[in-house]
Amino acid sequence: QVQLGESGGGLVQAGGSLRLSCAASGRSFSSYTMGWFRQAPGKEREFVATISWTGGTTYYTDSVKGRFTISRDNAKNTVYLQMNNLKPEDTAVYYCATDLDGRPETTTATLADYDYWGQGTQVTVSS
Repeated sequence: QVQLGESGGGLVQAGGSLRLSCAASGRSFSSYTMGWFRQAPGKEREFVATISWTGGTTYYTDSVKGRFTISRDNAKNTVYLQMNNLKPEDTAVYYCATDLDGRPETTTATLADYDYWGQGTQVTVSS
């Protein structure tokens, strides 16, 4: 069993920054592929970013490339999402998730590949 807890959301003006954190419980965190997803009101949950076991491989959805950075600290069992130059369309509940079956240095943008999810943190970007 893995438990995930997100933090760092809030209200920010367009152009501002936020850093989300996701703390994971359980052993073998360094063997999990991690991902960030988001869900806006009335929309389906969508992929944002993913990172491999060691952090050596990352992948982003096109709309956040160059603005968001995913990273991880395996010693702290934590994955981060640094979000810069935020836009109103980034407003959503952000979720972290873990893929227990990922192979080393692989990533996945497929929602169904993820086994455990956090409860989410709200990010609101005002124009």
